[in-house]
Amino acid sequence: MNKKVLVCISGASGANLGLKLYNLIPPYYERFLTISKNAKIVLEKEENIFLEEDIAAPPASGSFKIDITFIVPCSMNTLAKIALGISDNLITRAAQVAIKEKRKLIIAPREMPFSEIHLEHMLKLSKFQNVIIAPPIIGYYNNPKTIEDIEMFLIGKWFDLAGIENELFKRWK
Repeated sequence: MNKKVLVCISGASGANLGLKLYNLIPPYYERFLTISKNAKIVLEKEENIFLEEDIAAPPASGSFKIDITFIVPCSMNTLAKIALGISDNLITRAAQVAIKEKRKLIIAPREMPFSEIHLEHMLKLSKFQNVIIAPPIIGYYNNPKTIEDIEMFLIGKWFDLAGIENELFKRWK
């Protein structure tokens, strides 16, 4: 049986990166996508992408057995809600399910600089064995030339954390 991967896009700058990550997941994974209302606004403003409302409820249940959940990008609002156990939408509920079911949850917080409050929430979540905090931080050793090079590096690193094989970026030698 194929592994199930859920990509959640919250309303932080860089929402298109979440769409690219979703589209690059290899076809042998069963993929699901959840986009917050605020993420739709960000995609309209930053990328001129307009999406229809489409809410899938299966990821809200632990019995649906999502193996890997990405939240790319993760707004500070979403991060805080996850850290405090608030499940008021499909993204925060899916994160709570991943935590309680001990399934991989990769969170890419998108803010700069981080405040003490943001860092406290990240620290709290990082103490769970299955939660990985992985902000979109550029690696320069692969000598990126374009925005796409940077995006492929970030997505490749997130895939590495999830155990998804990829050749999206030049690795350190």
